[in-house]
Amino acid sequence: MFKLFRKTFPKQGDVLSRPIEQAAAEKTQADMDALFVAAAYDDSAAERTGYSNYSYWRSTLRVFLKNRMAVFLLFVLAFLVLFTFIQPLLPGQYEATRIINHPITGKQMSNVSPSFTTVMTTAPAGTEFIITPYDGDPAWCAVTNVLQTIQRREVMTVTEYLGDWVKVEYEGQEGYVINDFTTKLKLADDPEAVPYEMHSNFPVSLFTSPQDYTNDGTELFARAEDLTISEDGTTATANKEVELRVLPSTQAFWFGTNNAGQDLWALVWSGTRTSLFIGFVVALFEALIGILVGVLWGYVRQTDRIITEIYNVVDNVPNTIVLILISYIMRPGISTIVFAMSLTRWAGMARFIRNQIVIIRDRDYNLASRCLGTATPRIIVRNLLPYLVSVIMLRMALAIPGAIGSEVFITYIGLGLPVSLPSLGNLINVGRKLISTSQSYQLTFPTIVLSIVTISFYIIGNVFADAADPKNHV
Repeated sequence: MFKLFRKTFPKQGDVLSRPIEQAAAEKTQADMDALFVAAAYDDSAAERTGYSNYSYWRSTLRVFLKNRMAVFLLFVLAFLVLFTFIQPLLPGQYEATRIINHPITGKQMSNVSPSFTTVMTTAPAGTEFIITPYDGDPAWCAVTNVLQTIQRREVMTVTEYLGDWVKVEYEGQEGYVINDFTTKLKLADDPEAVPYEMHSNFPVSLFTSPQDYTNDGTELFARAEDLTISEDGTTATANKEVELRVLPSTQAFWFGTNNAGQDLWALVWSGTRTSLFIGFVVALFEALIGILVGVLWGYVRQTDRIITEIYNVVDNVPNTIVLILISYIMRPGISTIVFAMSLTRWAGMARFIRNQIVIIRDRDYNLASRCLGTATPRIIVRNLLPYLVSVIMLRMALAIPGAIGSEVFITYIGLGLPVSLPSLGNLINVGRKLISTSQSYQLTFPTIVLSIVTISFYIIGNVFADAADPKNHV
């Protein structure tokens, strides 16, 4: 019954396939051959079918650039390193070790607060000044409005009482004296009932106007074109509002000055250059020695015992003790610090590399290379080290701020670089003594630079290590 039904009502597919079968039967073999063209064999094309355009370093760079914070810090760090070399070449820069003295009094410009200008104050037009000749640059004049100094207990006549100031006559000269707790003027019971005589328990300055246009009693400087100078060249009058500067220069102390009168701006960048040099050199020695010893330690089984004993000896001596002993025995300097740090820091890198090598040394591709007679140096360079790029870069990135931190520590305890050689360690060591004073900026600026360097290397190193891991390549 089922067969009859199927024969009576055939499937739709059978009906549709009949025209196709009939058309195919009518085709001759020649017609079928005309539909196809034989492709020629090409060795290079066959090779390209198994080729991949994957590049390890290109993929690493692509993954790294996806992290915007790391890229930003990389630019910051690169600019900071580059600027340490550019800064001394910029116009109007002080030398880092130069002690800056006042050109008139010869006093050191010690502990000048940070400022973006050398202008201390301004004086209105008509202000009278006493001029001191300045031979350094005729475009500038050293000015002050102090007529003379009145010694203690010298009698003077008060002609006008102005509250914080009093107008007096002394030895034929008329001027103004500051009335505050430092001068301790002996005024009359009714100070406004002038004239009367008075004296001071301390030496006081007699000013040409009720304003102190001096820098702690020293002359300030003004441009000669802003003054109308008298014929004898001893006095002058401001022909407009005049800017009074601490030095005959527009070159400001952006970071202030230290106790010795040195420009802290120049010291910070010179010290950063020195500390970064120490960090890079120590990291380079740590990588070279650590990688060489670690690879031999992990891959060449015959060296395992002797290098293990050497590592135990080196690792059981605290790095701090080695730093202190070497710095104490040898002459202080950059070479001493680099030698002291490199003497033991390689051990940590070597142990880390050795542990990584042990994990992968007996994998199939290494066994196959040894069976094929591949030389050991080639196996190390081609099979082992590429797997360790990420961890090596991370260790080196952390080694640089670590070396700078060690330099800061060894200087902190008095065994670091000499004071004449600027470094972040020296600057921080000096600044920490002033942390509770008004000169705390001498600690702030070096610490900020050190923090930027440390944080940047740490973040960049971690991000690059992740980017160098092939597992993160898509």
